[in-house]
Amino acid sequence: MSSRKLLMVLHRVLWLAFVVQVIASFVVELPYPYWVGWLPVIVAMILGAGLSRTARGRVMATPRATVEVDPPVTGRWSALNSPADRTPSHGTHQLGQTYAIDITREDEAKPRPGFAWLWPVVRRSEAFPAFDAPLLAVADATVVHAEDGQRDHLSRNSLLGVVYLLLIEAGARSIGGSHRITGNHLVLDLGDGTYAMYAHLRRGSLTVRPGDRVTAGRELARCGNSGNSTEPHVHFQLMDGPDLDTASGVPFTWRGVGVPKNGETFEVPRGPVYSA
Repeated sequence: MSSRKLLMVLHRVLWLAFVVQVIASFVVELPYPYWVGWLPVIVAMILGAGLSRTARGRVMATPRATVEVDPPVTGRWSALNSPADRTPSHGTHQLGQTYAIDITREDEAKPRPGFAWLWPVVRRSEAFPAFDAPLLAVADATVVHAEDGQRDHLSRNSLLGVVYLLLIEAGARSIGGSHRITGNHLVLDLGDGTYAMYAHLRRGSLTVRPGDRVTAGRELARCGNSGNSTEPHVHFQLMDGPDLDTASGVPFTWRGVGVPKNGETFEVPRGPVYSA
């Protein structure tokens, strides 16, 4: 295990230790002064800042050329949190997210529900046009990681939902590790030290498993709402390694589309989809 991986595990353990003792303090009197209980979270915050600086330094020190791949979807979509507007696109270089993009499906026959300030607090995944949309291989590749056992939760696209996500759920998922943040996800080895990661997949939708060889355009899974997600959408990124905890982001461009900006709508022609 690399030193960076060990530090990330330690970071999660420190946060977990802090949470456990906070819960325990409501039941028993802790056998040490109050200020001692804050040491794990203080060290965790310092360690987290250091990991973020290290991740940024790795991206800046070893810049990669932009890799062109096929789009992972077909039909009409719009972009969110795009690297065309800023990098890192998701506010962090960690988990290989420097050039990550989120996209959501647009369908005139089934409009995407907007943000709710008061009501409804949550919506079912089926209310969103992106849910269950097929996700395709962006190139000929080998599957190196695939999991889809986590549930698709209700939406978090309301004021109360976002507050809950930011203050409670996101922290709990961070302690649980990268696979709790990405939810159901898969990683493809595209060759030449480049890997593609698809996150927030629908539970039980994977059509591949580690070791499978896939061709560009083959259906791999379906869009879902698992992990740290406000609504069903596709999170896609390229990175220089298969391990999210140690990988750095790699810039991409989608063939025929480019890199859409935040709010930009784009359409990918519906070509043949290969299921095997």
